[in-house]
Amino acid sequence: MTSANNLNVLVIGSGGREHALVRAALNSPAVSRVIAAPGNGGIENEVPTFKIDVEDPQAVIALAQTHNINFAIVGPEAPLALGIADDLRNAGIPAYGPGKAGAKLEASKAYCKDFFARHHIPTAHYGNFTDSRAAFAFLDTCPAPVVVKASGLAAGKGVIICETRNEAEIAIRDMLEGNAFGQSGQEIVVEEFLTGEEASIMVMVSGTDYVCLPVSQDHKRAGEADTGLNTGGMGAYAPASIVTDELQALINRTVIEPTLAGLQAEGIDYRGTLYIGLMIGDKGPQVLEFNVRFGDPECQILLPLCETDPVELMYACATKTLEPQTVDIRKDHAIIVVLAAKGYPGSYPKGDAIEFPSEIPDNVQIIHAGTKRREDGTIETAGGRVLGVVAFSKTLKQAALDAYAVCDQIKWDGKMLRRDIGWREFARSTQ
Repeated sequence: MTSANNLNVLVIGSGGREHALVRAALNSPAVSRVIAAPGNGGIENEVPTFKIDVEDPQAVIALAQTHNINFAIVGPEAPLALGIADDLRNAGIPAYGPGKAGAKLEASKAYCKDFFARHHIPTAHYGNFTDSRAAFAFLDTCPAPVVVKASGLAAGKGVIICETRNEAEIAIRDMLEGNAFGQSGQEIVVEEFLTGEEASIMVMVSGTDYVCLPVSQDHKRAGEADTGLNTGGMGAYAPASIVTDELQALINRTVIEPTLAGLQAEGIDYRGTLYIGLMIGDKGPQVLEFNVRFGDPECQILLPLCETDPVELMYACATKTLEPQTVDIRKDHAIIVVLAAKGYPGSYPKGDAIEFPSEIPDNVQIIHAGTKRREDGTIETAGGRVLGVVAFSKTLKQAALDAYAVCDQIKWDGKMLRRDIGWREFARSTQ
């Protein structure tokens, strides 16, 4: 793996994932300078930020060239789906993130499911539809419960679990006839509901070479014990022992390697993160979805678990010099607890001043997501998921204790959090 030096890094995005990427870049000996666009309140406290439209390729390229950027890290899926990584590479700037062709694995769930079928990747029985009547007919072959998904990007909200056929028909009509998710729902996927336990694997990809980061488990539901509405993620931990070494080897053989071979066969030069959402059940590992970027909040716990400099890893992926055998991962446990605004994922207030602790332990980080910096330097809430409190320790239990201790010291009106992040792992350890 070629060592990177004197990198001027642009981090694209504004969430907790991007704050974690900025921190990784600031901590990297290979990096000389870091800027971000558009950033958030926490990022703005640490590096220069630029409030450009990151879905406008001309604006992004102009910013990169003005600041002599020689490496760009693309955080969110929307600019990737529009081809920003291609635009950067065409301008001579190495970029971490797949081009438009690879990003279609997330931008179109229908395309992704067909990719699974073409390359024999285990997944749920499904059908893709643009017509309600055809979708209703498919329900005869796929009894409830079923999952109805908007095919396009829907900020993690375009998935409806339907317990009955009637609920499924309502969801289908809402998307295809009622415009419930706009353009993203003009094509839908209807698939069987898989049972088991979910886990996520972030794979850093450079063509057919890859490195798997520790298996993580996200907590999507707003309420404890995984109840309530789906969110963008209320917390996560790693590693998740649900995936044993033997199971990881099976996933490599049946999911990761066929996927990378399939991408290559279809002429797609993939350089970036492949996020694999898995259901571990009686049928073995089955793929729920692919995303084409680091998960948020998983990114915040996984990057610091890399003993090898994660920015050098990303640069190696971008420049096709990755040597997987040289990568080392720390043996620690990590957890993130998301602090959200009251009402999230529905409507929520903004503009509340946040009070931070004067000191935090060395093994704890506070990552900003939906925050804004006021002129006087104080930070206010500006989104649904506001902050993430990350802790690392030799045990998950100690990491959780340390994270929650800091969570309780952060104050604003209407702060909301789950108190049970990691509960499945704790249940396994007591059996």
